[in-house]
Amino acid sequence: MLVIESWAVDDGTAVGVVVETLRVRIGEGQLETWLAGSSGRKLAFVTNAERAMVVLMDGDDDAGEHAIDPGAEGSSAGFVLSNGQYDEYPDADTVPIEEAFRIVDHIVNRGSWPADVCWAVDR
Repeated sequence: MLVIESWAVDDGTAVGVVVETLRVRIGEGQLETWLAGSSGRKLAFVTNAERAMVVLMDGDDDAGEHAIDPGAEGSSAGFVLSNGQYDEYPDADTVPIEEAFRIVDHIVNRGSWPADVCWAVDR
């Protein structure tokens, strides 16, 4: 029997529809969201409301892997972390926000990266 991993926002808030959860948090000004999986995996979503960095880790000490946009050029600023840090990332290391929503939804609901998504291993 296939067991689907359950996910919650790292503060313990249950995740219903993950994309809706992310949209609400962004609307509240929370541009960084960490999801914790029941298997110990972590999923980070950091956005500037136009692009997002999506990082999937096997646990707290894992550097993980992140979604990439290989054809993208330039960089984008405005990624504000919960500790107040203001980051800028190369666009090749982030994806458009709607694509990020699709990726996160797929990981949460199917347990893996979508087959058509590129990602870089940071381990």
